[in-house]
Amino acid sequence: MLRIADTRTGRLVEIPSAHRHLLRICVHLPVIDTGIGAVHVRAPLVGDVLARTAELHGLQSVTVLTTPDLPPEPAQGLERAMAVLGIHPPATVGVHHLTETMCAAADVHVLAYGTAVQDAIGGVRIDVGQVSPAPPDGGVPGRGHLLASDLPDAFAREGTDPLAVRMLLLGHAHSTPVTVTSAALDEARRMLRHWRQQVADWAQEPSRPIPADVLRQAHAALADDLGVPAVLDMLVGAKFETFAFLDRVLGLDLAREVGHQHPARP
Repeated sequence: MLRIADTRTGRLVEIPSAHRHLLRICVHLPVIDTGIGAVHVRAPLVGDVLARTAELHGLQSVTVLTTPDLPPEPAQGLERAMAVLGIHPPATVGVHHLTETMCAAADVHVLAYGTAVQDAIGGVRIDVGQVSPAPPDGGVPGRGHLLASDLPDAFAREGTDPLAVRMLLLGHAHSTPVTVTSAALDEARRMLRHWRQQVADWAQEPSRPIPADVLRQAHAALADDLGVPAVLDMLVGAKFETFAFLDRVLGLDLAREVGHQHPARP
């Protein structure tokens, strides 16, 4: 059973309703006036994690992305941005029309920061928190408009992994505002490198079952309003099988270094 807190009421709502086995997700982006940025990518990331969590709980899902009427270049930039952050492509991408069947029947509506939407829409509503770059010289943060086409460079200097951005965003509850700082990104990169090396080393050892209590805690955290930060905390002290299992939701490519390390010494 998955439960999501509806922004309008603050109450946890079971999804999908009526004992169905298909979860319908509609992700909404706001009007884009100064370029595609991190503030726009976070909502598709939340939708991606929700779809992955549904799959982990034995549910099928379909995700629809609604956007403003974007010219070809920004539309392609958004597609590239989602790809570098490991976000599964939505089943449909369409211009805002909430009355259309594809979103009118959604179980969950994920709204990017700054999106205006009708209060009368059905289903659970998730308002995603703002993403801002660190303010220069103590100034006021901007709205997170780092160009999507530059995401690999803007977020991952010196060619390092843009999935560090995904990890940074996943470390915060989806409704919580996030300020992207160099220090936070450096720490996310460091942890990714450390975890991937651990997974690569453990892959050379005999496999063991995931501890039952860890499995229960992970399922419970994800089922309770997508508690991904708690799942990340569970990886501290975990082993190969737990990392591989939870990465189905985290999408951090934690097994990337398996097979690339030196053979373990006897």
